[in-house]
Amino acid sequence: MCKSKMGVNASEPTRARSRSSQSQSQGRNRRTPTTNRSPSTSTTTGTTTTSTSNSSKTGASSSSVASRTSLASLRESLPENPHIYDVSEIRTATNNFLANRLSSSSSKASWRCNLRGKEVVVFQRKFRRRIAKDELRDRLSDTCRSHHGSIINLLGASISGGGGGGGDHIYLVYEFVNGASLADCLRNPKNPNFTVLSNWNSRIQIATDLAHGIDYIHNKTGLKIENLVHNHIKSSAVIVTEPDFNGKICHFGTAQLCGETEEMSPERDESRNPKRSESRAIRFEGVRGYMSPEFQASGIATQKSDVYAFGVMLLELLSGEEPLKYRYDKSTGDFERTSVIETAKAAMDGGDSDREGTLRRWMDRRLGDSFPVTVVEKLTRLALECVLDDPVNRPEMGRVAGKISQLYLESEKWSASMKRPTDITVSFAPR
Repeated sequence: MCKSKMGVNASEPTRARSRSSQSQSQGRNRRTPTTNRSPSTSTTTGTTTTSTSNSSKTGASSSSVASRTSLASLRESLPENPHIYDVSEIRTATNNFLANRLSSSSSKASWRCNLRGKEVVVFQRKFRRRIAKDELRDRLSDTCRSHHGSIINLLGASISGGGGGGGDHIYLVYEFVNGASLADCLRNPKNPNFTVLSNWNSRIQIATDLAHGIDYIHNKTGLKIENLVHNHIKSSAVIVTEPDFNGKICHFGTAQLCGETEEMSPERDESRNPKRSESRAIRFEGVRGYMSPEFQASGIATQKSDVYAFGVMLLELLSGEEPLKYRYDKSTGDFERTSVIETAKAAMDGGDSDREGTLRRWMDRRLGDSFPVTVVEKLTRLALECVLDDPVNRPEMGRVAGKISQLYLESEKWSASMKRPTDITVSFAPR
């Protein structure tokens, strides 16, 4: 699980504190004979007071040394220094990349393994742009310094070829978090009528976690990187954990470490490696259904494109549907593509008299029609604001996270009002 700095296992500082307490207790033991002397003895000798003050100074000095030692060991124990793994370590841990791939968390090659005594997940990605070794080290250090309860920690990286920018692939090592992807929780191909997210509280909890996690990435890391983006927001990149159904975001730092965020056009930087179709039109790799219109046109990831992807994922969380899907039209004999954005707009465009009914029909039926309609309506409107075509009209993630927090509190009140009353007594005695 993600650890904050306050949640780090500070076993080494504990030993330092114990040494500090021992030194202080020794200082008290040295003062004990002085305090037990009679008053006449303490007044006739001037050396007693001096020895007492020296003893207290010695105790204070040893205490300050122990405190400095404790702080130093605490600083060393904090997970801020990234691990630079040798490719041979990655090969050994993944059985020369022949181990079973972790297919649920990403479409890219990934393996669950053990590195340096920790259970981790290794993701293989290609560089979109050559990055110098020093720049890569600085970016890796900045990313590993970020910690949030809704973000899976990046532990380190390794580069094929043995040098920054010298290899084609980078292997990003993240801590392993036990859970299932949001996509698998919403859509189980083996049992489509079942979901573990069968109550409203679990879904609003996930929405709140993800909103605050992305808001942290955009606005609250305190890093030197300007306009920090995620660029890989999708339901398969979110891990849902039990028992409280918290959402945790994967792939934080991937965009910065793989060179996906530089605002360079393909004409100025051919190393971005855009793919060309047979018509020679440039198209950029992205996640189908989550790409904003401006990202599809330019391939440049921005914070507003993150907001768009979050809005799609929010609609996905409400309806349980895929971002894009194809339905067979019997009348024409063709497949018709529908998006969750279009179906959400259709549900909200109904008249005021029928809006509640269309919204209930649009919502995931596995919720059992048990959810606060007013909260769902506000949340759907907020999601549709996030997926507006013009990025200027989309809200900032700070505002989105604040609104979702308010809706979370409204959901808590609704949930409390729906509980069965416990102060009712029933008597079967004759009247």
